[in-house]
Amino acid sequence: MADKSPISSNSGAYEDDSILSLSALEHIQTRPGMYIGRLGNGDHPDDGIYVLLKEVIDNSVDEFMAGVGRRIEITIAENQTVTVRDYGRGIPLNRVVDCVSKINTGGKFATGEDGKPRPFAISIGLNGVGLKAVNALSQHFTVISRRDGKAVRAVFEQGVLKAEERFDCDEPSGTEVSFLPSEKYFHGFHFDMKHLRRRMQHYVWLNSGLSISLNGEKFFSRKGLLDLLADKQESEFLYEPIHYRSDLLEFAFSHTGSFNECYYSFVNGQYTNDGGTHLSAFKEGLTKAVNEIMQKSMDADDIRGGIVAAIAIRIENPVFESQTKNKLGNADVRGPIVNEVKSAVAEMLYKHPELKAQLLDKITSNESVRKQIQTVKKEAKEQARKTSLKIPKLRDCKFHLCDAASRRKLDEKQKCADSTLFLTEGDSAASNIVKSRDPETQAVFPLRGKPLNCYGKRKDTVYKNEEFYYIMQALGVEESLDGLRYSKIVIASDADVDGFHIRNLLITFFLTFFYPLVQTEHLYILETPLYRVRNKKQTFYCFDDSERDDAMAKLGKDHELTRFKGLGEISPNEFGQFIDEGMRLIPVTIDNARNIDGMLGFYMGDNTPERRDFIMTHLV
Repeated sequence: MADKSPISSNSGAYEDDSILSLSALEHIQTRPGMYIGRLGNGDHPDDGIYVLLKEVIDNSVDEFMAGVGRRIEITIAENQTVTVRDYGRGIPLNRVVDCVSKINTGGKFATGEDGKPRPFAISIGLNGVGLKAVNALSQHFTVISRRDGKAVRAVFEQGVLKAEERFDCDEPSGTEVSFLPSEKYFHGFHFDMKHLRRRMQHYVWLNSGLSISLNGEKFFSRKGLLDLLADKQESEFLYEPIHYRSDLLEFAFSHTGSFNECYYSFVNGQYTNDGGTHLSAFKEGLTKAVNEIMQKSMDADDIRGGIVAAIAIRIENPVFESQTKNKLGNADVRGPIVNEVKSAVAEMLYKHPELKAQLLDKITSNESVRKQIQTVKKEAKEQARKTSLKIPKLRDCKFHLCDAASRRKLDEKQKCADSTLFLTEGDSAASNIVKSRDPETQAVFPLRGKPLNCYGKRKDTVYKNEEFYYIMQALGVEESLDGLRYSKIVIASDADVDGFHIRNLLITFFLTFFYPLVQTEHLYILETPLYRVRNKKQTFYCFDDSERDDAMAKLGKDHELTRFKGLGEISPNEFGQFIDEGMRLIPVTIDNARNIDGMLGFYMGDNTPERRDFIMTHLV
């Protein structure tokens, strides 16, 4: 968010002593967001405490990928202290302190040009920052490295070394890291086991044969990405999934009866929710293989409609398009992946004629539906021509997610990654956001009343419904998710019954017609305050009754309490703080894709006695 405060005429003098040189430890502690992204308290799966844990586990997984250490044990104590123990080679004993406290120090920089074997040919972390950030942002941090009967223990507090000792041990080799995130950076934090289980499951799916224990709960996968597909599928597969694995590449895919494309892509164990070069290459290789086998040129959308696929690659020196590592940018991997996917899929279809026939049936069905929608598209041609010039009511921003690759400056790439579209309830709420937004990265689209309930509707509904059509055009997702213009689509509705209904209708719209957008975690809900508690000296904005009660207690009897009925009641001057860097967003996530259709049918389908009973039972 751009700084909108006026320039002060009382700025301090800018002299030699104004220039500061921070140590690596001070820099991490002063600018933690540069190293771990958002801080947070653990409610969000991308909060900093999970990034700290990931950095530690990634080092243990790197040991497994190097062929040593098939077991990782993780425990989280009641006081939230985390301990991660692996059975790899252990950090070289003379460099234990350096590896966890000196930035840009590690074993993953080796080039191998001197003829020595590389200790980590392939790894997730390559910048020598991970454990140092964990150490710097922890109240207590202890590392023990065990190698061949010898061990070193180093103890830190707030990133400062307090003790180092060497001792003999009879435990197996490996590294053990314990840390307690600092309340200074993660106020009131807690580890949510739901988020942790999801991460552990990803680790074992991508590293079949790796065993992880989380507080005694075991995670293991024999089939790798096949197990991932079995867990993630939203409906029954039309044929047995095709699975392929090599040193470079692993992929698995099948088709369902839907028309959405659903992909899970990974690079060296890192989930790339926005895909990148490897995912584009997989799609291209699949299309070429099918066209070769079918001996005719088929539309790529017909081939991929309804596909559920997972792809994972392992490469040296991955290049990501942003600090969050959500999109791969390595251009050099495209050719090898295209050729390998094409060859593997073609061979599988040659060997299994029944599989080829099932796939052809699905493609033919997709083609029929696509042609029906094309007819509707032609009817909307005039509308499309008008909206290509300007989408009514859209207050757009300057930077867009789809333009990130063409931007050369790092700050501009980051602004593209921060681009946000607010879908607001009515013009009054939109007006407040427009007046207080950052026009470079935040766009606003006001809704007119309640949207159509899309459950059970066909794709042509989007073209026949003016508001949905404009939303699709604004997002740039008519053809595919590759053209997505905003990194975050934020539903900003009132915290009342009508607002919740609008929220559910929009979520149903996205799940029905643009499922991949939700699956790749681009859809969010904006949290806004319910109450304002203030006196002449202080003002508190409260998001729930507990925060309200605490604020009232702090201010005593002489206070004013306001209950906000809608976003339009909050003045633009007040509203700005709720959509800046401290914006509270709830991600719309999918825990079990197989239950989505049943869930939507229950809540958004025809009225049933079961739904009536549920409403009456839970009515407040």
